[in-house]
Order: sequence, then structure tokens, then C-alpha cells
Amino acid sequence: MSTVIVLIAILAAVIAAIIPSIKHLKGQGDCCGGGNENISNNEDDKVLTSPIICTKIIEIEGMHCSNCTNSVKRALNKISGASAKVSLEEGKAEVSMSEEIPDMTLRLTVENLGYHVKHIKKT
Repeated sequence: MSTVIVLIAILAAVIAAIIPSIKHLKGQGDCCGGGNENISNNEDDKVLTSPIICTKIIEIEGMHCSNCTNSVKRALNKISGASAKVSLEEGKAEVSMSEEIPDMTLRLTVENLGYHVKHIKKT
């Protein structure tokens, strides 16, 4: 009987550990220090005052929630001449630029946050 009780307790602990992990991987659970429920999915858009000369698409791995996308957007928007829109569903950032910004600057900005840049494409 005591073995059954111990097994039930272990099973309950395993289930309690797995459910948040599944939610995290789907982008539904707590991530990066906060949950999804009380935050906006988008930071305010940065408006460029100079004409846009090009746009680059950054493919990003490792974003799991709106906190992740907000962090990436905030970091890219700190770059002079850049205005970013980030999509969690697509795993991409679209960066409009009013001045030429090297791919390495964009890559390091995202990767310094702990994400992986798969590819950068100029459109």
C-alpha cells in the first residue's frame, strides 16, 4: 500500500513538472521572468524620422513568449536608424532602416539576448 502511495506522489510530481514545460514550448506559459497574461504582445512601434532605405528580415530561434518578442524588439529599436516588428508565430523580426546597419550588428543585438539568429535577409 505504501508503495502505491509513493508511486502516486511521484507521478503527480512528474505531471506537475511536465505541464509548464509543454506550455512554455507552445509559448503559453511563464517565460523569461513573467507570464503572458498581463503583458502586451507588442511594445510601442518606433517611428523613424528619416526615409526608410531598406528592410531586413531576421529569422530567430528561441523566442517562446511575448516577453521574448518584446525583448528582441526593444533591443533592435535601440539601434540608431532601426525600427523593428517581431513575430513570435513566424520566429522573425522585420527591421526597417533609415541608415545602413551591418548584419553583424543586428545578429549580435539579438544573440546577446540569448536567442539564435538563423538567417538575415535583405528585402
